[in-house]
Amino acid sequence: MTRTPLRLAIIEAERILAEAGVDSPRADAELLASHVLGVERGRLPLVPLVDVSVVDEIGKLVRRRASREPLQHITGSAWLGSIPLVVGPGVFVPRPETDLLLEWGLSVAAEAPVVVDLCTGSGALALAFAHARPDAVVHAVELDRVALSWARRNADIRREAGDTPVRLHSGDVTDPKLLASLEGTVDLVLCNPPYVPDSTAVPPEVAEHDPDIAVFGGPDGLDIIRHVISCTARLLKPGGWVGIEHDDTQGSSVPELLAARRVLSEVEDHKDLAGRPRFATAQRGAR
Repeated sequence: MTRTPLRLAIIEAERILAEAGVDSPRADAELLASHVLGVERGRLPLVPLVDVSVVDEIGKLVRRRASREPLQHITGSAWLGSIPLVVGPGVFVPRPETDLLLEWGLSVAAEAPVVVDLCTGSGALALAFAHARPDAVVHAVELDRVALSWARRNADIRREAGDTPVRLHSGDVTDPKLLASLEGTVDLVLCNPPYVPDSTAVPPEVAEHDPDIAVFGGPDGLDIIRHVISCTARLLKPGGWVGIEHDDTQGSSVPELLAARRVLSEVEDHKDLAGRPRFATAQRGAR
């Protein structure tokens, strides 16, 4: 059977993806090849030759990616923190930027914390936090029925892997009675809400595959964030913390919304690895 250098197949895949306007053609080509071969990306150089059938399979996936189908939909998984999450149509794909919010939350969390993840989507933040902190009691809230089904699937996988179970809630952050039984008892609220202003042009991967309800947040992108802050003010105990991811155009507006709540202080905005405003944090005061 004829065998082909894997390196040449990856170079061709990179060319096709670059012509299609994919942001990271080399990385995506290698990740698709590692997915087909079932090996880690870093071990691809140890596979010099592959069967023609493997090249054909890589080519099929490359054509899907060139059509701007998200890489994570093709491979069926995305990562947050140190855990993989199953994702697909109907649920927002976690982004690497959210790792920074997770790391911050882990750094400020109290011992045996009560944590709430609002707008949980696939369950990413809640499940990654529970994996890193087995002592935590983690609640996750999602409004969208399809996204909640993905969160349940991921929660089942993590529970079977031995993680502390996350408590999932079907709920709406605009509901003033959401999680009423937890009022004044929560140590940490995390949220990656829909925050993109409605008129913003987004890549095809977002426009055609991420659900609008998880992406767009009204004319200024702050519609849901305002409700998240109101909900947070009810839920946090004195000394508790909140972290909210936001658009890079909201580095002033989100901190201002947090500072406008008299019970919240220590307001700070944080940048991502590219130096762009990415998430805002605050602490509930003693009174």
